[in-house]
Amino acid sequence: MSNITDLQQALRGRLIQQSDAGFDEARQVYNAMHDKRPALIIQAADTADVVASLNHARINGLDVAVRGGGHSVPGYGTCDGGLVIDLGLLNHVVVDPENRIVQAGGGCTLGGVDHATHAYGLAVPGGTVSSTGLGGLTLGGGMGHLSRSCGLSIDNLVGAEVVTANGDIVHCSEDNEPDLFWAIRGGGGNFGVVTSFAFVGHHVPSVFAGPTFFEPDAQVIRNYQRLVQEAPWELNAILAFAQAPPAPFVPEAWHLKPVIGILSCWSGDDDQDEDLPDMVASAGKVVGQAMWRMPYPQVNTFFDELLPRGLRHYWKASAAREFPEGAIAAHMEYGTKVPTIEGGNFIFSTDGACHQVDEQATAFANRSACFSSALSAIWHQPEDDQRNIQWVRDYYDALAPHSDPGAYINFMADDEDMDLDSNFGAKYLKLRELKAQYDPDNLFHHNQNIPPA
Repeated sequence: MSNITDLQQALRGRLIQQSDAGFDEARQVYNAMHDKRPALIIQAADTADVVASLNHARINGLDVAVRGGGHSVPGYGTCDGGLVIDLGLLNHVVVDPENRIVQAGGGCTLGGVDHATHAYGLAVPGGTVSSTGLGGLTLGGGMGHLSRSCGLSIDNLVGAEVVTANGDIVHCSEDNEPDLFWAIRGGGGNFGVVTSFAFVGHHVPSVFAGPTFFEPDAQVIRNYQRLVQEAPWELNAILAFAQAPPAPFVPEAWHLKPVIGILSCWSGDDDQDEDLPDMVASAGKVVGQAMWRMPYPQVNTFFDELLPRGLRHYWKASAAREFPEGAIAAHMEYGTKVPTIEGGNFIFSTDGACHQVDEQATAFANRSACFSSALSAIWHQPEDDQRNIQWVRDYYDALAPHSDPGAYINFMADDEDMDLDSNFGAKYLKLRELKAQYDPDNLFHHNQNIPPA
């Protein structure tokens, strides 16, 4: 189809052009640093709409950006002058409780999946912010509060429906199109538009969770590492270098002051709840602590109020197997200088169940790492861009000598110093060969891009 009329007739969803009412709202993404104006936005109603959109873009030589939740920090869910495929209407969730299989549309958010699965006492692992899009989260790997106990999102993925660059609809799994299935588990959005996912759900109706904030001290980092190494896999713990929130359980004298936090999430039996606060508090001198038993979806809303759409974001990623003294020194120098209450360095523990999957079983980079850092500057005003960006870059440079070569692509900026060849290591050639097979013209390049071989 070579003209807009033909495209419109082929769609069940909405086609929005620059002159249409609602265009400005429809083009917005999560990160306000990306203020782009696509020529067309298609709010796809089904898989057929995705096929029609890709065919139109390919025939007319249009740039293509794919948007799920719109959370991509580098702004990959939008483009200037091209075609944006917005999957937000593909938000169905179907739960098979007997077999614990969860079918979720490519436009679902983490909160939408949590809402649907919680009614059955189930949970799909991945994420920490409820408005995060399931698609981008999963295709990059999917870290969250259940990673140590249940693995990454991709470790629980059993199938997917993918629309490839030439408009073919492919159902992939371990048994059907296994190479494509391998590539989408950690290779990002390079290989097609995923319109539906199938996950194995876990019985996690509730968790014992919450933050503990400590006075900044290097020993807290050492004790956190020991805690993670010794604790059962049911305890997930995110280490945070941040400003203390103005919360009731934090003394007013500490509000907006630098602290080290441990955000804990225990997904095991409730007979351990009573011992957990003291176990976590033993890491250092506590400023404030709030932990309680809650429905699992609630833990994925902790950051929601603090991080609405429209803030400015700049992130970098690093990963490591341990915290050597040089890294600890870097954390103490830069982690105590977080510029805003919204930002910080959030270090996810990725051992436990994550390490039970063979390194070569998926495209995910550096599975052997135990800690994955999201160096996250988040702020409000454009005049503060340079200060926040420089903080992330300086922190990243200080950690680099003590970090592994591979890191989590969902935490990377679009100017990442680490090239993807180094990031994926020995898997990179296979990824490039599969890119050449499924997207030889690199139609899907608004991502952490893997060029075709």
